[in-house]
Amino acid sequence: MEPRVQTPLTVDPSTTTTALLTEAARRWPDRVAVDFLGATTTYGELADQVATAAAALHDAGVRHGDRVGVILPNCPQHVVAFYAITSLGATVAEHNPLAAPEEVRAQLDLHGARVVVAWEKSVETVAPGGRTEGRTVLAVDLTAALPWRTRTLLRLPLRAARAQRDKLRSAVPDGVGSWERSLAAASPTSGAEAPHTPGPGPDDVAVLLPTGGTTGTPKLVPLTHANLMANVAQGRQWVPGLREGEETFGAVLPFFHAFGMTLCLTFAVAMGATQVVLPTFDVDMVLAAMRRRPLTFLAGVPPMFDRLEAVASAKDPHLLHPLRYAISGAMALDPEVARRWEAATDGLVIEGYGMTECSPITLGNPFGPGRRPSTLGLPFPGTAIRIVDPEALATDAEAPDVADGEVGELLVHGPQVFSGYLDAPEETAEVLLPGGWLRTGDLVRRDPEDGFVALADRRKELIISGGFNVYPSQVEDAVRGMPGVLDVAVVGMPDTSLGEHAVAALVLEPGAAVDLDAVRAWLHGKVSRYALPRAVHVLEELPRSQLGKVLRRRVRERLLRDRPEA
Repeated sequence: MEPRVQTPLTVDPSTTTTALLTEAARRWPDRVAVDFLGATTTYGELADQVATAAAALHDAGVRHGDRVGVILPNCPQHVVAFYAITSLGATVAEHNPLAAPEEVRAQLDLHGARVVVAWEKSVETVAPGGRTEGRTVLAVDLTAALPWRTRTLLRLPLRAARAQRDKLRSAVPDGVGSWERSLAAASPTSGAEAPHTPGPGPDDVAVLLPTGGTTGTPKLVPLTHANLMANVAQGRQWVPGLREGEETFGAVLPFFHAFGMTLCLTFAVAMGATQVVLPTFDVDMVLAAMRRRPLTFLAGVPPMFDRLEAVASAKDPHLLHPLRYAISGAMALDPEVARRWEAATDGLVIEGYGMTECSPITLGNPFGPGRRPSTLGLPFPGTAIRIVDPEALATDAEAPDVADGEVGELLVHGPQVFSGYLDAPEETAEVLLPGGWLRTGDLVRRDPEDGFVALADRRKELIISGGFNVYPSQVEDAVRGMPGVLDVAVVGMPDTSLGEHAVAALVLEPGAAVDLDAVRAWLHGKVSRYALPRAVHVLEELPRSQLGKVLRRRVRERLLRDRPEA
């Protein structure tokens, strides 16, 4: 069967992130590029700030090909640092500022950055006790980007002001530099003089992003300028209704994640859009932003859309109307949530599918009446897909595709696909097949009629019970409709007779009582007998990723740890 390609891709192979900002500043110098809780920066001002920051980083020793660690929440400083680093031909090594210190330090050791730009509250992670270990650490004062009135209020000697200030700021030990002071000293001429270092080329690595990948082992994903620009071009073709220089994007997804980085940091700039940047997702902050500067485009995850619609509909039914386009990712979008969102906005919400190794998007639903909620959609422009028996792939890299309608592992190929993990050839060999085909680790099926792809489950999370394949997501979808159940994760547990059996971890509504017999009775006729859970466990909450995806692996680890010894 021939690989499926949706549409051709039109992209300039020489474009880089630097060119995106240069062009936006040329075309829309007076348009607001960033709105941070009411403080605004135009594209012209942003370009000057980036030039100044590039000079400061050059003074700190950053050169073409170097890696610079960035540990920041969403904020204007993050936007400036990203474009300043890449303009020098250096690589942005992104980190989650809320991640465990040990995790961040391990990533820093992996990529070896000698310069780190970090939020003041993350400095202790990079330089514990002020020990920088030979790195240049520049601490970022998040409040420096706030509106003048807000900064003034934070200085008041009031308990509320002090509590809010403590959330944003932290003492910086001796030996750690200041981002703000470095910029002030770097260029009294607002960055007019560019540093003498070669700019980036399309094949230079623009970013390093941490991921568990398809194998579950922490790794770093290098993405080139060409990778990022391909995904930007694909997005522009996928949403042709967006108007250059007129849109307002909600930047609520974290920039340190591929989803937020591409749809906000790069795609928004390519469109000359205003980014309404929020340091974290908060329903009240998003709705306040809608009143101040109405959003027209929002990328998010299903729980965000669910909560925004519910609160907005109760407070101000017309507040979300300007949102014409929304893209949902990371997990399946409930058709009912999609229906309510589209009723509240009079716009469209579609699902996309991707992974960090693909910059990140590879498939999406069309923006129009042909969309199919709860499916991954169709291949992005210039992207080829195959669906192959994963067991056959284990012994034959040229294994044939499965028939349409059958479950197989999704393989993708396109200009947005990375070329391998950083310094991890064995892990790379596990996922990259000859010809650049990427094993996603996701089990899918393709509709024979229209080619739409639907997710069956993660290959690594498939439960094989007595020789039968149990797809956790199918069981979870059936359990979620059960009275008293707020959330569920289904995982496989070792079983000496069956290999594995399914177990359901439940989060219940207050006062609800649900046991194994009730779950099995509820599922009767909804799933196969071999897929019925053999046990249930009630938890207070389920572990989730930064984007809200349930981490089944951690659920399984907890259940294994808590089960009684035989």
